[in-house]
Amino acid sequence: MTVPASAPAGGPSAGRSAGPVPSGPTLVRTDADGVATLRINRPDALNALDTPTKVLFRDTLSEVARDPAVRCVVITGTGRAFCVGQDLREHVTLQRRADPSLWRTVPDHFNPIAMTLAGMPKPVIAAINGVTAGAGGSIAFAADLRIVAASARFTTAFAGIALSADTGTSWWLPRLVGPTRAMELLLTGRTLDAQEALDLGIATEVVPDEKFQERVTEVAVMLAAGPTLAFASIRRAVAFSATHDLPTSLDHEARLMELTGASQDHAAAVAAFLAKAPPQFQGR
Repeated sequence: MTVPASAPAGGPSAGRSAGPVPSGPTLVRTDADGVATLRINRPDALNALDTPTKVLFRDTLSEVARDPAVRCVVITGTGRAFCVGQDLREHVTLQRRADPSLWRTVPDHFNPIAMTLAGMPKPVIAAINGVTAGAGGSIAFAADLRIVAASARFTTAFAGIALSADTGTSWWLPRLVGPTRAMELLLTGRTLDAQEALDLGIATEVVPDEKFQERVTEVAVMLAAGPTLAFASIRRAVAFSATHDLPTSLDHEARLMELTGASQDHAAAVAAFLAKAPPQFQGR
């Protein structure tokens, strides 16, 4: 469960609605050039995750993972927030009526989201357009690349309301910034600006706000045109090696090398190299 403790970047309390919730789906999927973009669409609530949105996000992630036409996934938010985690208004309502679903949301929603992101067989970009907190940060940490708008901000937010971390933050954050810095960020919940996020290794790159969308599209289309079977194997290798010793990791790498070495993409890459032409990858 992730409920940001206070108003990030001078805005309304994280997860509280500042006005009417806009009509339309709370998660919008758009597909172009092999890229599936999932945009959380609750801008008046800083893209906080209420139960319908969590269900839609979880299920849509599974759909794009299985969709062979999708070769890269982009996750972003509408308005001035990427995602501030669990919806605070919903959380308080469920807590007051002692609804048992309150704590089922971690195993039912947040954990499957984390596992689907971890096992996604194609690259994932978190396009951090604004405020990011709680489970929103966890989702960003799970991505392969985090392209961050210069005005964006990060906070873990969990400890501020006396809750532990979820959605994989305790797994991903120490791997990004090291255990010492991860503990500091989790215990203090302090806010990072985009430059510090870059300095710590959270951001892959920081982009001026006016060039943000252009850069996200450029990187996503480039990855979608690449050898996605090899990308998926690289993701698997890095995750596997993080929790296994060197000999076991070497064996795993050898199996993945056999898989990718037998692929059509590898054959196409070799032929293109010999012909001094750009390769055309099919993801198989």
